[in-house]
Amino acid sequence: MSPRRFDVEPTRGLFEVDWPLFGELSRALALRVARAYDPEIVIGIATAGVVPGAVIAAILDREFHSIVVSRRFRSDKVRERPSVFGEVPAVVLDRRVLVVDETCDSGDTIRLAVAAIFGAGAREVRTAVAFRTGPYEPDFHGLATESMIVLPWDREVLMGSELVINPMYADALKNAP
Repeated sequence: MSPRRFDVEPTRGLFEVDWPLFGELSRALALRVARAYDPEIVIGIATAGVVPGAVIAAILDREFHSIVVSRRFRSDKVRERPSVFGEVPAVVLDRRVLVVDETCDSGDTIRLAVAAIFGAGAREVRTAVAFRTGPYEPDFHGLATESMIVLPWDREVLMGSELVINPMYADALKNAP
C-alpha cells in the first residue's frame, strides 16, 4: 500500500465536527458499546483517539489508558505507514479491552493497536471509532461518512501565541462550501 496524501479529494467533501456533536456521538457510541460488550479497560489510540476514548471510558465508568500508534509525516505531507510507539499498558493482561480511535479508513492503525494489545495478553479486544471513513469496519462506530473529518480539537493549533487554522486543514477549510 502506498503512503496516503493528506489532501481532500473533491468528491469526498469535508465534515467539520463541533464540540456538541462530538459529545452526542461519543455518548451514542458508548451506549452502543454497552449494549453489546462489557470492556474492563478502554484504550485510546494517541493522539486523537484519546479524546473519544476518555469520554467513552468515563461514560462506561471504566479504567482508561492510551497507546501511541502514529503516522509520521514526510516533508511532502505524505503520511507514512503507522507504527506502535512505546508499550501497551500491562493492565490489559487477561482482560476485555475496547480500543478507541477518532476515525478509521484503511484500519491500519487499529489493526496495529489490536495486535499489540493481544500481544500483551488481552483476553478479548474490540474496536470503536467515532467516524468510519473508509472500508475498514470496526466493531462499533458512531457515524459512517466518506468525508474528511475535521475534529474540534484539531481545527486550530497554537503558533507562537496565537490560535490559527491547522495548516493540515487550511486549504480544505478555505475551499469548503
